[in-house]
Amino acid sequence: MDIFLPRFGIVDPCGQAARFLMESVKWNYILHAPGISASPSEDNMRYFNVMILGPAQSPYEGGVFKLELFLPEEYPMAAPKVRFLTKIYHPNIDKLGRICLDILKDKWSPALQIRTVLLSIQALLSAPNPDDPLSENIAKHWKTNEAEAVETAKEWTRLYASGA
Repeated sequence: MDIFLPRFGIVDPCGQAARFLMESVKWNYILHAPGISASPSEDNMRYFNVMILGPAQSPYEGGVFKLELFLPEEYPMAAPKVRFLTKIYHPNIDKLGRICLDILKDKWSPALQIRTVLLSIQALLSAPNPDDPLSENIAKHWKTNEAEAVETAKEWTRLYASGA
């Protein structure tokens, strides 16, 4: 069945324009998540610039963290690709900004929304998990001297995430 969008003079036999408009509505919803902003790249509608505020009462409080999010062609059957661009001291984030989060890997479901992914990343900042690390050295530091690791995370937040 063709979808006709008379306002734009578009006949869309696959309904792609309608799906794109629905995705735009979802993204508008994401833009209003507390402490999260996301905007599509002007060059590539699959690429989004994301900013996440460090959660209160976490080592990342006061930080503004830049991330990139990319929707692969297989999305929503495949998870989005997300990584930190801002340097961060966290046991579940490596030096390349890759994130160890189950819903970005084996626990991904097409039913999950991008909003859920970004809120989960924000929650990971509140509750680092050194028992499932991506950065072994930071996880070891977190386990052997958590207070010192938290201070290092706060220092990196001041150095790299203030006014990102």
